[in-house]
Amino acid sequence: MRNQPITSLLSGAVFLLFCCSSLLFAAGAPITIEADHMTSLEEDNNVLFTGNVDAAQADVRIRADEMTVYYSAAAEGEKQEVKRLKCIGNVEVTKGEWLGTGKTMNYLAKERKVILNGNAKAWQDTNLVTGNTIIYYLDESRSEVVGGRPSTTVTGEDGEPVKATRVKATLTPQ
Repeated sequence: MRNQPITSLLSGAVFLLFCCSSLLFAAGAPITIEADHMTSLEEDNNVLFTGNVDAAQADVRIRADEMTVYYSAAAEGEKQEVKRLKCIGNVEVTKGEWLGTGKTMNYLAKERKVILNGNAKAWQDTNLVTGNTIIYYLDESRSEVVGGRPSTTVTGEDGEPVKATRVKATLTPQ
């Protein structure tokens, strides 16, 4: 019984990250992306959105400072597909009452996984799980929350060593 809130919170984090992938694959609902600037780099098969990026489909929303959509090259008779989505800076993903944040977010289409990186956090109501990285494996219906590696020397923006982080869950009894 004691593990039920933890399981519920982690399932919530997984659900949040799964919703992130539905932004790319949900059928029917239109996808809206707004930004201060858009650059299409057809030669490199990507589109870069910068400045207050706000992408939404149905009740899923992704906000970031920058979003790059990488897609496959056009082949005759084949449809172009999204290969990867990368968001940088103040990343926030929401669906209903779910919220996930991080410094970066990557969606890898071939591996079908979503990665929130850099002080990654996921909330459900008042429950919170944090770590350096939150990874969700779409086809396996599992997630991992990873803390920093103590053997790795990490320096902050000021050049000073940063203490390795651990996974942390804060659960509020209902």
